[in-house]
Amino acid sequence: MTTPPALSIDETLAELVEEFDLLGDWEGRIGYVIDLGKGLDPLPDAARIEANKVPGCAAQVWLSSRREAGRLWFDADSDSALSKGNIALLLKLYSGRAPAEILGFDARAALDRLGLPSALTRQRANGLNSMVGRIREAAAAG
Repeated sequence: MTTPPALSIDETLAELVEEFDLLGDWEGRIGYVIDLGKGLDPLPDAARIEANKVPGCAAQVWLSSRREAGRLWFDADSDSALSKGNIALLLKLYSGRAPAEILGFDARAALDRLGLPSALTRQRANGLNSMVGRIREAAAAG
């Protein structure tokens, strides 16, 4: 069984905000996001299916979910370093959470607090919103 996150979703966001603030400029922050993506576990080929593709992204993004002990766990990958980093950041916030916690979290406000949407092109920002939408759909289904 996978271990649930030690911090609440709000505490995890607060840590991310602190890390982003320490990085200062957007070049450093984007580099940090890309590094997060490098830390993702490889997505099995069996999960790289059309049903797991996130529409509306600038790159190909796959997101799969599984339910375990009342929590949702997500696995993801992308063929773009920045998209992979964006989804890794979202997984840091959402994976291992109860559906009610996911649905009760204001993702738009969180991403604005990090300043991510304003640092991305419109297409990448739309893709980020699509990724959040898929995570929320999985939570609502359960």
